[in-house]
This record gives sequence, structure tokens and C-alpha cells, in this order.
Amino acid sequence: MYVLRAIVNRGWCPILITAMAVIGAIYELPLVVVAPVVGVILVIGLVALAIGAREKELERASLRLKELAGYFNRRFMGSSSLSIFAIIDGLYNIENPRLWTWVQACDLSQRIFTTWCHSFISRLESDIRTRKFGVYLRTYLNELWLVNSHYYELVEQFGEVAQKTEIPQETKDQYNRFVAEYNAFVQDFRDNIGELRKLAHTEIEPPSVKFAQELSVVK
Repeated sequence: MYVLRAIVNRGWCPILITAMAVIGAIYELPLVVVAPVVGVILVIGLVALAIGAREKELERASLRLKELAGYFNRRFMGSSSLSIFAIIDGLYNIENPRLWTWVQACDLSQRIFTTWCHSFISRLESDIRTRKFGVYLRTYLNELWLVNSHYYELVEQFGEVAQKTEIPQETKDQYNRFVAEYNAFVQDFRDNIGELRKLAHTEIEPPSVKFAQELSVVK
């Protein structure tokens, strides 16, 4: 059954060309009759092959986007120690009521982000099983870019706080570990965006996903 499916999906072009050659030989058909038919079959086969190759590339890029979204959710959201929210929570140890107000606002943002990301991952995993990669790819790329852009705003805000407030060395070290892993994610995301611009002609540009800066740089 698998062999038959493979022949139907991939091997129909050479089979038809061979059949036409055999029929031409048996019935002694002139070359001017056989050649155009074989040429048409060959062109259609090449077009089908190109379309199939593009679909494979879209599938691979879509699965990579799914992996990036899942990695972002696991490593930089929820209870992960590398979440910017976990780092911001460490500022509760500083005696600064005005700073606490900002930290509390970030707690609310965390709940919104968590709900958003869980919904996003659930929809992405559900739709990717339909294998209609070209239909939803642009939408989910834009959504992951939007989630990350809002997340990066919190990263920038933390950097601004670190410029104005003396924070514990432990928090600095935790943030710098976060930066190293987050920037690795950013580079992978940029690469995926660049690949999708070539395959699906998406509008987002790789440099729009920004790298975080270590505290030694921003201070």
C-alpha cells in the first residue's frame, strides 16, 4: 500500500513517460507525435515536483516555528527561572514602594501573557495537524512576533530600572543568564523569519526582533 501511494504521489511522471515510449514503439508512432506528449508530461511533472518541494519546505519551516513558540513558552514564561517575570519578582526584596507598584503591574502582565501563550500554543498545535501550512503560517508568525515584541518591552523596562536602581548582584546574574539564552532564541527566530520571507513572502523582517542587552552594557 505504501509503495502504491509513493508511486501515485511521486512516480507517475516517469511511469507515464515510459508508457508513452512503449506505446510509441509498439504502434510505431512517429516521433513528432510522441515527443510533444512526453514533453507535456515532463513539464507537468517538474511543476508538480517544484510545488511538492515548496510544500516540504513550508512544512519544515512551520514545524520550526512551532518549536520556537514552544521553547519560548517553556523557557521564558510561567515559573521558569529564566522568565523576565521571575527576575522582576526578585525586585520585591528592594525597599522601594514605587518600584513595587511596577512589579505588581508586571504580575498582572504575566497572567495575561500566560493565558495568551497557552492559547497560542494550543491553536498552533491543533492547526499544524491539518497540514495546511500556507493557510495559517503568516498568522502564527505574526502572532509569535507580537508576543515577543510585547515581552521585549518588559525586558527594556527592566534595563531602565537597573540603570536607576541598585539591584542585588544575584538578580543581575540571573538577568544576564536570561539574556544569553533569550538572545539565542532571538537569533533562531530571526533565521526562521528570514526563511519564511523567502518561502511564503511574509512581511516581517528579521532585525525587527531585537536582542536583549546585558546589564554590563546598559549600565
